[in-house]
Order: sequence, then structure tokens, then C-alpha cells
Amino acid sequence: MTTYIMLANWTDQGARNVNASPNRLDAAKQALKDMGGEFKAFFMTMGKYDMVIVCEAPDDAVQARFALQLAMLGNVRTQTLKAFPEAAYREIIRSVS
Repeated sequence: MTTYIMLANWTDQGARNVNASPNRLDAAKQALKDMGGEFKAFFMTMGKYDMVIVCEAPDDAVQARFALQLAMLGNVRTQTLKAFPEAAYREIIRSVS
């Protein structure tokens, strides 16, 4: 499984309906699970981003589909980072000549 870090901000719509946010989070977790992925961690944050999600998905296409489905709902805007674990990082750095 590939790890992704999603940085999310509420849209105006999402902020107006912030009380429903926990239910939307549960629905998002289930949607990703139905695609073969999983939330590993979720944080509400202060600063430039409102939320940080660490999740896993079988591949980039699944993660892209998940991000698009979230965007279509109109409550959050996301930026997705593909994350390389330490072992992969070390292998990548070793391969640089």
C-alpha cells in the first residue's frame, strides 16, 4: 500500500456545516475503505490547513479517485502528497549518483 498525506481546508460550505464534519469524516473513512484504502491518522490542525490526514491506498489512481470524490462533495479542498517511508527514502538516496 502507498501512503499519502492529505492537507485539507474547509470550504465556505464545509465551514457553514461544521457540526456535520464528524459524520462526513466517518463517511470519508468508509469511502476509502470501500476502495481498498485506510485512514491511518486524522488531525484537526491550526495554521494554514484545517485538517491533516495520513492514509493508505492501493495505488495513485485509487487515491486520486478518493480525492476527487471528496472535492465533488464541496466541503473540503485538499492537497495530496505521496509519502515515501524511510526505507524507500534510503533506497532512493542510495540510487542517486
